[in-house]
Amino acid sequence: MTTTTLAVLVPLLPFLGAVAGLLLGRTAPGFVRPLAVLPALAALVVAALVMARQGGGRAVDAATQLTPTGSVPVELALHIDGFAALVAVLVAFVASCVQIYSTGYLRDDPRYASYAALVSLFTSAMLLVVYSGDLIVLLVGWEVMGICSYFLVGHYWETPEARAASTKAFLVTKLGDVPFLIGLFALATDTGSFRITTILGTVATGGLDHPTVIALLLLAGVAGKSAQFPLHTWLPDAMAGPTPVSALIHAATMVAAGVYFVARLLPVFEASRAAMVVLAVMAAVTMIGSGLAALAQDDIKRVLAYSTIGQLGYMTGALAVGDRGAAVFHLLSHGAFKALLFLAAGAVIHAAGTNSLAAMSRMGHLRDRVPDAFWTMTVALLALAAIPPFSGFFSKESVLGAAEHVATGHTEHAPGAAGWTVLLAGLLAALLTAAYATRLWLLAFRGRGAEVPDHGRQPLSMTVVLWVLAVPSLALGGVAYRSLPGWFASPDLAPTLTTSVLGTGVALVGGIVTYAAWWHTTAYATRIPLGAVAAHPEGDAGQVEAEAIASHRAAYGDLSSAPDPADPGRLLLGPLFRPAAAGFHLDAVYAALFVRPVQAAARLVRFLDREVVETYVRGAAAVPRLLGAAVRRAQTGNVQTYVSALLAGTVVLAVAALLVATGA
Repeated sequence: MTTTTLAVLVPLLPFLGAVAGLLLGRTAPGFVRPLAVLPALAALVVAALVMARQGGGRAVDAATQLTPTGSVPVELALHIDGFAALVAVLVAFVASCVQIYSTGYLRDDPRYASYAALVSLFTSAMLLVVYSGDLIVLLVGWEVMGICSYFLVGHYWETPEARAASTKAFLVTKLGDVPFLIGLFALATDTGSFRITTILGTVATGGLDHPTVIALLLLAGVAGKSAQFPLHTWLPDAMAGPTPVSALIHAATMVAAGVYFVARLLPVFEASRAAMVVLAVMAAVTMIGSGLAALAQDDIKRVLAYSTIGQLGYMTGALAVGDRGAAVFHLLSHGAFKALLFLAAGAVIHAAGTNSLAAMSRMGHLRDRVPDAFWTMTVALLALAAIPPFSGFFSKESVLGAAEHVATGHTEHAPGAAGWTVLLAGLLAALLTAAYATRLWLLAFRGRGAEVPDHGRQPLSMTVVLWVLAVPSLALGGVAYRSLPGWFASPDLAPTLTTSVLGTGVALVGGIVTYAAWWHTTAYATRIPLGAVAAHPEGDAGQVEAEAIASHRAAYGDLSSAPDPADPGRLLLGPLFRPAAAGFHLDAVYAALFVRPVQAAARLVRFLDREVVETYVRGAAAVPRLLGAAVRRAQTGNVQTYVSALLAGTVVLAVAALLVATGA
């Protein structure tokens, strides 16, 4: 079987699994779980074969034109180079882990069949984006992901939070997709093709007429899909969906699509130095703002959501300094440890009966209830904080090293201002990342209070996945940085001495300072009465999470929503804590600038439609109706009346004619 045929099977297998799962979900529920897991695993195996055959060498290209589409043809095309092959394996790997984990996490969910089918379709769409060699075909996968995310985030549609979050995710990403679509057509107009290879060839010869306009239009779509400032606000709210959905969206699919797209077409963005500076500023604001916000969140999943936004900022920063190798390296590393963080958080939420870190900090021995989640989440948090030798250290330092090279003038892929912006913001973000990772670990696993109720061990399908994901989180970095440059034709990804010392140093400072703040606030909080503890009813993890989202009350009653006096984030952020916890009120700003004016305009249009347009419509209908009624009254059926009316009319016409003649 040829490499092209194998590549076609990679997105096709999950798609067929989704169709079969939807068709058999009601009639043959016993096939739902195999149809969810086996196509994802098969896609992983085939994607690994494609990666092995591609081997980081010459790109695999194939195309076929189904029908003429005018002067700019649209083709079903594949373009698989080294980093496309690697990203496809990551997507299939994380999707397989999520599907296996979900069989235990949502084992009693009545809508599991539709959920599993949507996850499979979501996976298929992302794989189509990864392998596509034509921008219109890529756009199809891009939009299918947006539709699937709407349904998956709103899986618990009974809760108003889930309904609002799914609508917000759909609208915000579509807001970015409009200029993105315009940018794609502008790019095709300049280059004469939607084929990626043709576009890159045209850019290499200087044939792009409007690089800045095109790059900025495309960046709007990237900001929406990859949750970058200023279109990032949908991602924290998307935590209203099931935890496995959060792991899939945050680790390897939807939010990674924007970063992957820029990496795929990086020469287009490098053609405009202004666009590279805008990309660097966007990355810097995203990294710092999300780090501050994560340090103030109480919901464990919202902490991880803001963490995802910040890590995507690192990837965008690497692209802003022209190093797609470092960006994709961090994408691969982040995909493993972020999926692990979310899935481990699901186990913790099940055991604690709440998403609230404030409530968890009042629970004793929570880590003893979920030992697998405790140890694997510790590994993932160390990788997130970029502590050597965990994978996040190598990938994050490759980003900082690339920024250092541009800032100091060693490379000229981007303006020096972009390099300094990314470097300084990245170091500050490393400090904040270590701080909120330490805070999460302390509040979740070092709580002091009554012992948390024992709900029993997690299903094997959940715990096995955690340990599988822990392996790349621990070992991927040290192995990958030596071999990945050959796959990208990129410079060496090994950490530089300067950024390694600075990055690790600020990370250690962030962790130590947070621990000291926690120790101080905990000593003070021990003098505050904490109240009684009640057991949470038994139930599967998905149902527990749905109830927690619906009521935000743990087994600890009103204490779950009360401020935690032992929270080190309050001491570290000081007056910034409240605005950071509210996401710096960007939602309120957007509501004032955009939502309310649009709603006011909608109310005006409705008023004009009802009171003005409908008045004319009703009048146009009323006049003929009144004339008809008048004429109907004259139709009596009496011949004498008709003759009399005829004679009267004749007399009137005769008199009128006489008057006219006399006047003439």
